[in-house]
Amino acid sequence: MSEGKKEKFLGSIVKELSQPFIDLAHTSRALFGVNLSYVLEGLTYFGVVGLLAIFFNRYIQLSDVQAGPMIGFLTGGITLAMLILGATVDWIGIRKALLSALFFMLAGRILLTLSPLLGEPGLWNSSHWLAMGGLVGIIIGYGIYQPAAYAAVKKLTTPKTAAMGYAMLYALMNLGGFLPGLISPPVRKGYGITGVFWVYVAITGVGIAVVWFIISKKALNKALENVSLETKGKIEEEKDELKDMSFKEKTSYYLKNFPLKDGRFLFFIFILIPVQTLFAHNWLTLPLYTSRAFDGFVSENFEFFVNLNPILIFILTPIVTALTIKKDTYNMMIIGTLVMAAPTFILALGPNLYTLMGYLIVMTVGEAMWQPRFLQWVAEIAPKNMTGIYMGIGQFPWFLTKVITSLYSGWFLMKYCSADMPKSEQNTETMWLIYGIIAISSPVALLLAKKWMKKGFKTKAD
Repeated sequence: MSEGKKEKFLGSIVKELSQPFIDLAHTSRALFGVNLSYVLEGLTYFGVVGLLAIFFNRYIQLSDVQAGPMIGFLTGGITLAMLILGATVDWIGIRKALLSALFFMLAGRILLTLSPLLGEPGLWNSSHWLAMGGLVGIIIGYGIYQPAAYAAVKKLTTPKTAAMGYAMLYALMNLGGFLPGLISPPVRKGYGITGVFWVYVAITGVGIAVVWFIISKKALNKALENVSLETKGKIEEEKDELKDMSFKEKTSYYLKNFPLKDGRFLFFIFILIPVQTLFAHNWLTLPLYTSRAFDGFVSENFEFFVNLNPILIFILTPIVTALTIKKDTYNMMIIGTLVMAAPTFILALGPNLYTLMGYLIVMTVGEAMWQPRFLQWVAEIAPKNMTGIYMGIGQFPWFLTKVITSLYSGWFLMKYCSADMPKSEQNTETMWLIYGIIAISSPVALLLAKKWMKKGFKTKAD
């Protein structure tokens, strides 16, 4: 290749990589507010979840067996809440939905933090009930919040900026998941877990202020006015149609267009469960695997490896999206899930630092390829006034994944990577081989169903 052609080729790559970021940088103040709110909420949510089992153990005085299900109650409850409450944003609008969600979460986090002081500790005693009441507030809030955030991206981006808008939201959530590791330890050492929870209460208050002042009514209306004519026309059409409907007509419309009636939609979201088990193994299997199967640096610093995925996702997702923004959505799902599942077989070679890092990096690249595109696809195929409910139902398989994976991961660890086993007797290779076979079934099924899926595969709402 001549020098001139080489420079032209490199210049086109740089332009293709940078242009989506440039386009997104010129979007509205309202979308900036959504992104900032999402970072703060990701930080708060993951910060609380990471300490929840210890909080119930030490402060509510539940046993390890009793404290563990409290995390499942919160995480599973949130996914179910999105299924039930996802339509809230479609009914009351972006700003009201975000504010309502954050006020529910603020009340829930205050009650959770105060529960040891207000009641008697012990299983099903008053402190336990109060703490669970706090979790219910968080569950309701988050069930409204995430569908509202994705609905906001749909309405506040243009066809040119949409893909990067969804990618950034997903990346920022993962940045939020990484930050508690920096904030929590010094506060916890000085003021205990309740001290950390009060910091997260304060951050929730900041999140409310962000929505109230940055995503003001004026800023939101201005943003909606400045979106492309195509997007603006759809928004106005939806507003007019929704305004003219009675409650009975709205209910009939929702039932008629309910996503569970669409066979291709159902197949597409549920066939992703096998590859999504790798997400669940990030907290169900990796912490124990890295602490039991390794010696030295990895074993002593297993938290670093367990939390590497979120910060890698934050860095890689926008870059991967910029490079693949023009690619076909369905093909990207096949390739992305394959890239995510395949490195599981690297771990089947045995526990060492190189196989572990190879798995974490390649798996994260695969996740960055398909997960934001999936969320974008769900939001964009939703019929008028149904983005929230589609986002909620799109998350339902994730609830099933968390439940299903938790039912067998402990058995596999006991059989192949038990704490009582000498390392010479562990058989983590077989464990990861089986997990790899499970995960690879998603891209294989997507590939086999490609002809059927592509016949009626939507990329936009009708």
